[in-house]
Amino acid sequence: MKKILFLCKENSARSQMAEAIVNNFYKDKFIAFSAGSKPKYVHPLAISVMKEIGIDISNQRSKSVVEFLGEKFDYVITVCAGDKNGICPVFYGDAGETIYWEIPDPARSNDIESFRRVRDLLIKKINGFIKIRD
Repeated sequence: MKKILFLCKENSARSQMAEAIVNNFYKDKFIAFSAGSKPKYVHPLAISVMKEIGIDISNQRSKSVVEFLGEKFDYVITVCAGDKNGICPVFYGDAGETIYWEIPDPARSNDIESFRRVRDLLIKKINGFIKIRD
């Protein structure tokens, strides 16, 4: 089973949704985790838009990237590449491949449509990522 770590600043929306998408749709071949450089909480709108597609993330929690330093990952995917307004985390642990995705932070606009767009973009990116690595 391949391990993926999704990273973003607060581990409240993008990386949380990405973790849940992989663990829901690809759990037979991949296991995903998520973390942030300055973890906060799982955003209520992220919980809402994931529930719309039948995935419950209400029990997930925001985690610091430091929690995963002793673990080995096949892939580390940073979803906040290009974010000029924050500190996008770097994973200094054991990673086979590091990938950088520029995914907009829906919490900046704090409206449900932004969260839906990001969720759908993550599904598309993850599907493409899995397709070429499966």
